[in-house]
Amino acid sequence: MISFEPAEEGLEVVDAVERHRYGLETGRRPTLEAANSEVFRAPIEDTVRFRSESVSLPTVAAIYARDEAGTVVAEAEHFVEEELSQGVYTLEICAPIKLYLRVESEVRINADARRTHIEFGEETEVTIGARSYHERPAATVTTTAEPRDLMAAISTFGSALKTTSPERSYPTLRGHPPTVELGETLQVPPELDVPDTGVRIELPPEPGPIFVAAPLAYYLGARLVPGEDAQIVANGGFEHALESARGFEVEVERALKQVFFLDCVTRTEGIYPVELAERREAESRIELDFAALYDRPLAERLETYLRVPFTAIEDLLPEWKLTTHIDPVAESVETLPFLVDDLAVVRTPAASAEKGSAAQMAAFEEFVRGEVAANAETFTRSRSVATQPSESNSYVQPEKTESLEQAWVGDGTPLGASKATAQAYRNRLDREPTEGPIEIAVVCNDPEMDEERADVDRVYGSRSELPFEVSMHHDLTTGELEAILTSGTDFLHYIGHIEAGGFECADGTLDASELESVGVGAFFLNGCASYEQGIALVERGAIGGVVTLTDVINTGAIRIGRAMGRLLNSGFPLGVALELAREESVVGSQYLVVGDTGLAVAQARNGFPNLCKVEQVGKTFRLEFETYPTSQKGLGSMIVPHIEGNETYSLLAGEPQAFELSVNELDQFLALEDAPVKVGEKLRWPDQIDAADWI
Repeated sequence: MISFEPAEEGLEVVDAVERHRYGLETGRRPTLEAANSEVFRAPIEDTVRFRSESVSLPTVAAIYARDEAGTVVAEAEHFVEEELSQGVYTLEICAPIKLYLRVESEVRINADARRTHIEFGEETEVTIGARSYHERPAATVTTTAEPRDLMAAISTFGSALKTTSPERSYPTLRGHPPTVELGETLQVPPELDVPDTGVRIELPPEPGPIFVAAPLAYYLGARLVPGEDAQIVANGGFEHALESARGFEVEVERALKQVFFLDCVTRTEGIYPVELAERREAESRIELDFAALYDRPLAERLETYLRVPFTAIEDLLPEWKLTTHIDPVAESVETLPFLVDDLAVVRTPAASAEKGSAAQMAAFEEFVRGEVAANAETFTRSRSVATQPSESNSYVQPEKTESLEQAWVGDGTPLGASKATAQAYRNRLDREPTEGPIEIAVVCNDPEMDEERADVDRVYGSRSELPFEVSMHHDLTTGELEAILTSGTDFLHYIGHIEAGGFECADGTLDASELESVGVGAFFLNGCASYEQGIALVERGAIGGVVTLTDVINTGAIRIGRAMGRLLNSGFPLGVALELAREESVVGSQYLVVGDTGLAVAQARNGFPNLCKVEQVGKTFRLEFETYPTSQKGLGSMIVPHIEGNETYSLLAGEPQAFELSVNELDQFLALEDAPVKVGEKLRWPDQIDAADWI
């Protein structure tokens, strides 16, 4: 839900579902009038017009200027100056909310390290359109548990693709697959328009292989059909085996990543003809005519792509966001559309969950030996003797992969992975548009843990460009905590004791499983053994949160809490934030995400969170710029670091670009935003770094 709000010196574009805002300065308060969205070629949610001599952006954003024919006549990022003569232009602005400006005027674009300024020859009418990155499924498919029906349901996923050209590697041109529900008959809504790509995937009709192939089928717009041998088959007789000594799951993963990556390279011949680092490197290794490939049908490109040796491009692939391990039972199909929307790699576990898992017991004992021995004088966040994992619970430890995050779908408590549930994703789809600031509640229910409360108090809401409302609470009663949990609070950071029966409050214990519903969107329950309470919050309406498996030592919990607060405030989604925060303490392994790992509390300044790795080399510094995908900026997005003289784009989560900077250049770059910095093995922040002290 997009809206435009006039401000004293401009206007704000508001995405009420994703809770994003983006302010534009026009020099004075504009008069906004409704406008016709049909003047834009791209899909638009809302449009207004106003008169102004200029528009200034609060950040540096990639801008593509197109003439009336749709041809790119200029592109601008940071440290540029572009001038366009009198004409009709559409300016596509890649901000946290997708924006389009249409003017009939001269246009001058100037960008420095911090902001972008767009000036017109004189006061002119500006039409602005906006589109949220939020995607909703177009329909719901009902299927039985019968494998052939599961195949038919998943074969509809390709209907969400907005194009079958290489541009579908852009996340905004891959729509959300239809949701799936188990029922008594197969029912496919007639409005789902599945593309005829001439590609099918033949598989044994079993849930495991069907689920594993789902992301590949979606991306290829392919049908799943029963077959004795697992293979991709395309019109013209092309066949690509999905069985090898490496295994079916590995071959499916390789095919998905290879086709996706080569689409990212080939699309530079299309509507965004940028200088891409990955294309330059790929061209030095493989001989493909990308210009010719761009215009070929999907099936023909597929054949050419899959003839390239995987090892020739393997190290160029972006770091995959998510690998999800799915229990291959029919019920898991309901979670599948949400995972496919993330382009997750899907695997099935080698072993099922076990009661009182020995692996969990060993992990707990290692935690006690390591952290308690190192902190003999500290206390845990439990009032009882160290909480052992329950013998009645079941635990599963998915195999570690190279993806940034691991998730588990199925019964049991995962070790070393997040717990993903269909209910959490549905809760996100049901999220109501909300006006006003981002609401964050910090609850400290034990004065001995006040150090963490003081830390996060300084962090949350510290970004002046975003409206926050942060409330601090101490020693709440069960009724007071229930009021917060059932309110529309966006994020709850809970500091205190959590026992088997629930949250410990001033007058007793509050068990979230006894609440009818909750209104909290996301949460961080920084207490001992908070897993069950977190699951209860998700089952009753929350989207996702961070919880603990066992007791956590207070000193370690403070370090994790401090890091999580700053990372979430900087726009990192729950899953990525936890991956980075885990490194701050040995108790990090006891934390996991339940629900939707991709949920972010605050928007990243430039649409994507980033981490700088800094290493001193003599009297200069080597900086590596790492980026992370989000639900708004997914795999296939592009970035260009704001380093003067750099005009090369990279794929989001791709091989980090590296730069050699002077002391002043490094200080200036780190000052652009409050993003984390890795110095050696330590996670630090710009306000903790003065590069001059290192020389």
